[in-house]
Amino acid sequence: MQAESHYVAAVEQFEPVDLISFAADADRRGFAGTVIADRFQPWLPLQGNASFAWVVAGAIGQQTTGSVAVSAVPGYRMHPASVAQASATLAALYPDRHRLMLSAGDAIDEHVVGEYWPEAPDRAAKLFDAAEAIRKLFVASLKGNDARQAGSHFRLESSRLWTMPDKAPPLHVWAGGPVTARRAGRTLDGIVVQGGSRERLTALLNAFREGQQESRRAAGLVHTIVHVQLSWASTDEEAMAQVLRDWPMVGLRFPRGDIRSPFDVAQLARAVTADDIRARIPVSSDPDVHRAHLQSILDLGFDAVHVHNVGRNQREWIEMASREILPKLVR
Repeated sequence: MQAESHYVAAVEQFEPVDLISFAADADRRGFAGTVIADRFQPWLPLQGNASFAWVVAGAIGQQTTGSVAVSAVPGYRMHPASVAQASATLAALYPDRHRLMLSAGDAIDEHVVGEYWPEAPDRAAKLFDAAEAIRKLFVASLKGNDARQAGSHFRLESSRLWTMPDKAPPLHVWAGGPVTARRAGRTLDGIVVQGGSRERLTALLNAFREGQQESRRAAGLVHTIVHVQLSWASTDEEAMAQVLRDWPMVGLRFPRGDIRSPFDVAQLARAVTADDIRARIPVSSDPDVHRAHLQSILDLGFDAVHVHNVGRNQREWIEMASREILPKLVR
């Protein structure tokens, strides 16, 4: 069976009209859907964009037939109730095509509202509190009822979503560690994990499955995804040049979640070398290198991959991937 591969439309890198056009092209050429993240700033000043993801996602849905997944950060710029409303509206516009992915977020986007930026364990706790609030809103609103919550981080008071699809969109979280993955397996519809070593990905998948077993939910009701970054271009030299130019932060040797300015990221990324990049993502002009990398992830047992070629050459990438990679991926 052909594997499920989704096109990542990077709001940091392109104007909204270009993102919509790329997504439509990817849809026509066989990608299963489009993935977009809610950002307030780019990672680098030269990336030059940070359009509002929910608006762009709505326009993408008009031009495509596949899924439209949005990665959102509840609790800072947007209260969980607002995230739930945006997600429910998108799902009502495009029935059975929308998936909501919740992230603990990065300071570069979320510090702008002036709140205290918590440590990683507190951010994870806040993420699940938000997920519970959104889940309650979805469940209650489908029944025509109000939802209430008095959690550690968020309150809902007489809250109801008046625009709802016939069924709630699937609710996933980004899992950075086994504790988060296991908790997601107990309570939510799936996980998204950042690409990495085979050992790390296996540990996260196993933790999620343990949580799923604890909740006694059937395997078919959940979905596991890996977000994969790679650099493909017509030559190996250009593939490396574009990642060093357009996405060097992938080579940073420390987490970047606490950095607040694109200018600081650019300064730190000046120390990134080609070897740093090669240690973290595939960089090649050979489609088989990328196909083999994606297949190795699917072979671990994940259900789907989100694929982000980090260069500006999106038209060429989509055309090549549709011909040389997507038809050969199986699960």
